Amino acid sequence: MLFFNFLILGLVSSHADAVQNLHAEDIHYRTKRDLSRSRRSEIRNLSPDDRASCSPGQSVPPNRINTTERLSDLRTEMNRLGLQAYIIPSEDAHQSEYTSPYDKRRKFISGLSGSAGYAIVTKMQAALWTDARYFLQAEDEMDCNWILMKWGETGVPSATEWLVSVLENTPNAKVGAYPFFLGSKKWESYEEKLSEENITMTKTDEDLIDKIWTTGRPQEPNSPINALPYKFSGRNWQDKIADIYKAMEEKKVDSMIVSSLDETAWLLNLRAEDILYSPFFLSYIIVDRKKNQITLYIKDHIKKLTQAPTDPETTQKLHEHLNTGSTGSCSGQTGYCVVVLEYEPMALINKMRSVVTNSEKVWISPYCSYAIFSVVPKEKRIQENTPVSLQKAEKNEVERNGMIKSHIRDAVALISFIAKLEKEVKEGKKWTELSAAEDLAKFRGRQQYNRGLSFDTISSSGSNGAVIHYTPSNLTDKEITTTEMYLLDSGGQYLDGTTDVTRTFHFGTPTDFQKECYTRVLMGSVDLARVKILKSSIGPHGQELDILARRPLWDVGLHYKHGSGHGIGMYLGVHEYPPSIGMTGRSISSHDAPIKEGQFFSDEPGYYEDGSFGVRIESILMVKKVELKYKFSDSEFLEFETITLVPFEPNLIEYDMLSRDQIDWINSFHEKVQKTIGPILMNSDREAYDWLERRTKSITRQTSTSSGVNISASSFLLMISAVLVCISQVPVSEFV
Repeated sequence: MLFFNFLILGLVSSHADAVQNLHAEDIHYRTKRDLSRSRRSEIRNLSPDDRASCSPGQSVPPNRINTTERLSDLRTEMNRLGLQAYIIPSEDAHQSEYTSPYDKRRKFISGLSGSAGYAIVTKMQAALWTDARYFLQAEDEMDCNWILMKWGETGVPSATEWLVSVLENTPNAKVGAYPFFLGSKKWESYEEKLSEENITMTKTDEDLIDKIWTTGRPQEPNSPINALPYKFSGRNWQDKIADIYKAMEEKKVDSMIVSSLDETAWLLNLRAEDILYSPFFLSYIIVDRKKNQITLYIKDHIKKLTQAPTDPETTQKLHEHLNTGSTGSCSGQTGYCVVVLEYEPMALINKMRSVVTNSEKVWISPYCSYAIFSVVPKEKRIQENTPVSLQKAEKNEVERNGMIKSHIRDAVALISFIAKLEKEVKEGKKWTELSAAEDLAKFRGRQQYNRGLSFDTISSSGSNGAVIHYTPSNLTDKEITTTEMYLLDSGGQYLDGTTDVTRTFHFGTPTDFQKECYTRVLMGSVDLARVKILKSSIGPHGQELDILARRPLWDVGLHYKHGSGHGIGMYLGVHEYPPSIGMTGRSISSHDAPIKEGQFFSDEPGYYEDGSFGVRIESILMVKKVELKYKFSDSEFLEFETITLVPFEPNLIEYDMLSRDQIDWINSFHEKVQKTIGPILMNSDREAYDWLERRTKSITRQTSTSSGVNISASSFLLMISAVLVCISQVPVSEFV
C-alpha cells in the first residue's frame, strides 16, 4: 500500500487528534517549498471576492453570521499586544474535537459552526481553513470578511504560506496564539517555518477571543461528575492505574500528563456532561509513578467530591469512588488514592514544573497543547500515544458486550422511527429534517440506559445531504418527501456504549444515477466489513484498508472527501483514536496505532453530489480474532463483526452490480438483523417488525446460462479465463 504516501493531502480523518497530526505534517511538507515572488503575490491577492457566494448580486444565505464588529474588536486587542496576526483554533485547552458552547471561539469569530478548522486574522484580512466536510457549510455561514481556504484543493496555500506572503513586508512581525488552545505539533510547525522568515510565534497570557466575547456567551461548563459502575466499565480504576504504572515502568517513565478528556474519563471511570453529547468533564491528571501519586484537577472540586450522584445507576459519591477525603486530600487513606485539586491551568503548569524537575522521563500525548509540551524539556520528553489512549481503545469483555447490547437497543429505536417516518411520508404527512431529528431523539430516549445523543443528528433531505456534516436549523429546514433522497446520520449515548449509524433512504422512485451511487457506496462498505487481516506488531493500520471502501467509487471516477472510518468509545466520544480508516497522505509514524482485537470503528464510505443529494452508509465494526481454513506459520488473523443492526435501503440497490460474495454478505447480515431485532419488535412494534421483515428478505442476482446454473460476474470471468488457458496453454496468472 505504499502508493498511499503519494496521495493528495487534505483528506482528513474524523477525529481531531488525527487532524492535528495531519495539519502539522501538511504545514511542514508544503512550506518546505520555496515560495516564489509570483506565488507570494498570488497568495496575497486571495480575497473573499473569490468565493462564489460573495460575488456581486448574490443573495445572502439566511444562516450567515455578520463578523465585522467582532473582527474589529479582535484587531484592537491585537494592536494592544503588538501582534500582526492571531490564530484561533477550533479546539479547547484539551485539544477536543467537540467543545462546549463556551469554548466555541473559532465559531464566534468566523461564523462557521463545523467542528474542524482554524482561523487566522491579520490587521487587514481574515482566513479560515477547513476540510471538505464543511466547504458548503462555510460558504453559507461565513460572511464576506473571510477568505475560505479549502484543505486539499489545488492552489490553496497552507497557513504558513499565507502568513509568510501577507506579512512579507512587515519587519519583526509577530503571530500570536494562546498556547493552551494550539496543539504542540501545530505550534512547532508554525514556529519552524515562520522563524525562517523572521516572523515570531508569540504566546499570549490570555486568549484574545475571551477578551472580546463578553455578551451572549454561554456559561462555562461545570456539570456534576458521576462514577461509572463496574457492570459497565468492566474494570476498576485502581486496576487501570496498575496497568498504566506497568506501561510507564517498561518505558522507564517517571510521570505522565493526561490531558485528553476522554482519557481522564476512562482512566478513573467517571462521566459528566461538560461537553454536549460527550460524557466528559474539564480535567487533567498527573500520574507520578515515583511518588505513587495520582492528581486530578476538576472545577468546583470540593462541591463535586461530596455531592450526591445525579445518575440513578450510580450510588457512590465522588470522594468515595476515588478513595479520597471530602476535601480531596489523600492524608490517612490506604491503597490507591486520587488527590483532587481545583481545575486551574496555571496551577497545573506549576505542579507540572515540580513533577518534571523530579522526573527523568515524562510522558505526554502527541495531541497535548503547546502549553503542556513547552514545560517538559526535550531531553526528558516522551511524546507518544499514552497507554491510556491505547488501552481505552481495546475494549474489555464487559465493554464489548455493552457495545453490542447498546447497538441492539439503538437499532430498535432507529428502525421503529424510520418505519413510522416512511409510512407517514408516503401518506402525505408533513415531516421535516428538524421534526424527524426531534422525534428520533424521543425513540432513543425511551431505550434502557440512554443518556442522550452522541452528536447533533444529521437529518438531511435532498441537496442538504450533499453537505457532509450538515446540521438542520430553522433557517435551512427542508421537508422530507418521496421525490428526494434522505440521509440520516445519528447516534446515542448509553451507559454501556456509544452508537453512530448512517442510513440513506429514498421513499419514492430514485434515478438510475442515485441507485448506482448508493450501490457503489454499499459495495465499498461491504468490502471493508468482510475483509480478513493479518495481525502483527506493526499493523495493519487504517490507511492500508481505506482503499477497500473507495474502490467501487474510484472504478467509475467518483470519490468522497472524508475518512472511511473512525474509532468509537464506550460511553465516551463518538470519535475516538485509535483506530482510524482514511487517506492520510503520509507515511505511517510512531503516533499511528495498528488495528487490534477489541477495537471498534465505523465503516462509512459516501458520495455527495453538490446541490442534489448525498449518500452515506455507516455501521460500527468490532475487531475480533478469526480461525480460517489454513494456519500459516503461527499467524493470527482478525475479522470485523458488524454490530450496527439496521438494514440497508433495497429501494436504492442495483442488485446486478453486486458480486456473489457481496450478496452473500448482505444476506447473512440481514438474517442476523432479522433474528436479533425481529423478536424485540414483534412484541413492541408490529408495524416496525413488518417494515424490517420486508427489508431483510434474501436477495439474489441471477445470470442465466444454458445449463441453468446461477453464477456471479467474477465467477463467469474466471470460467472464461480457464477456457482460454486450456486453449492457449497460457498460465492463469497472466489473465487474473
